[in-house]
Amino acid sequence: MVGSAFYTPAAAQQQLAFGQAEWQQNYDSAQRGTQTRSNTPTLSPDAVAATEQAVARYRSLAESGGWGKIGNDRLRLGSRGPAVQVLRQRLVLSGDLDASAARGEVFDSYVEAGLRKAQLRYGLAPTGVVNPGTVAALNVPAEVRVRQLEVNLVRLRSYSGNLGNRYVIVNIPAASVETVANNHVVTRHAAGVGKVDRQSPIFNSRITEINFNPFWTVPASIIRKDLIPKMRQDPKYLTDQKIRIYNAEGQEIQPSQVDWNTYEATRYRFRQDPGADLNSMGFVRINIPNPYGVYMHDTPAKGVFGDDFRFVSSGCVRMQNVRDYIAFLLEESPGWDRQKIQAAIDSGKRIDAPVSNPVPVFWTYITAWATPDGVVQFRSDIYDRDGLGLGGQIAALEANDSDASKH
Repeated sequence: MVGSAFYTPAAAQQQLAFGQAEWQQNYDSAQRGTQTRSNTPTLSPDAVAATEQAVARYRSLAESGGWGKIGNDRLRLGSRGPAVQVLRQRLVLSGDLDASAARGEVFDSYVEAGLRKAQLRYGLAPTGVVNPGTVAALNVPAEVRVRQLEVNLVRLRSYSGNLGNRYVIVNIPAASVETVANNHVVTRHAAGVGKVDRQSPIFNSRITEINFNPFWTVPASIIRKDLIPKMRQDPKYLTDQKIRIYNAEGQEIQPSQVDWNTYEATRYRFRQDPGADLNSMGFVRINIPNPYGVYMHDTPAKGVFGDDFRFVSSGCVRMQNVRDYIAFLLEESPGWDRQKIQAAIDSGKRIDAPVSNPVPVFWTYITAWATPDGVVQFRSDIYDRDGLGLGGQIAALEANDSDASKH
């Protein structure tokens, strides 16, 4: 049987795992559970070994007939009926509910706890309520989960060499970031990553510099896809967003001087003023040399970190609890303690902090993996790279967030 999941979701784990907290932000994570997650890095020999064991367990489960599908009934604590019995059996098969609780048509606290464990393993908010995202995840056949684990085991093995004593893992389909030191996870962060039509790339590099209170220069793709349509709808959009326009000579021009009914705007440079309350990069940008022009950054739109669906960017990675993240990156840079970091933020001025020992960073695509405690994690194949048709869970994840907004 698959071991029970003791995992804190990306959206809340900074409040819970390793005693972290955003210094000046308050995220309500009480409803997301208080379970802790393994400190084994996703990219590590231990994770490879655990995933190999998970392949064997799931293969045996699939050969034994796997599991049936649960219905779309919105079950919660107190629900009654045959659908609850079906849910119990499904949770027992995946190891999220003890076999002694396999029978019964009442949705009791044991079923609720088992469902929360399952939701955590799928990267979902542990609501303890059967919602569209949960149904989609639980109804993936066991034989498909076997193939998903096998595909990702190959990816994990490709990182099995020495990645260094300190490094960062960006797992795109999990929309999460891990910082690692001495083969242990130090911090975890929810992230906003690339949309399906603006995918975050996969690459390896090193983090070299932190920019406090940066300007944001709008990429050409966003000018064409976003700014021009928004200006056609609302001529005051750029002014309201404090975005300035510069011509090829570096002279500022006014929005009224641009023909927004054409693509003339693509000839100009657009730059947003600093300011964590409005600037798209928040109060910090993390520079990573790469051929794709992407980077990591803070964001003023922190509400996204509470969503199950966090595929919202144009390719860059938005960070939750970014102060903890930059404290890790600058840990070996003389003079950059947390007080200095906060002072740089509070100054409101553009300050650049070189990372004395550039930190390796790995932007990866891992949708299934396991840890030595027996927990097996699965995520939606958002970019359809596994070739198993699991990207179809995207709509269900969006439905989860839409449903949550009503309550």
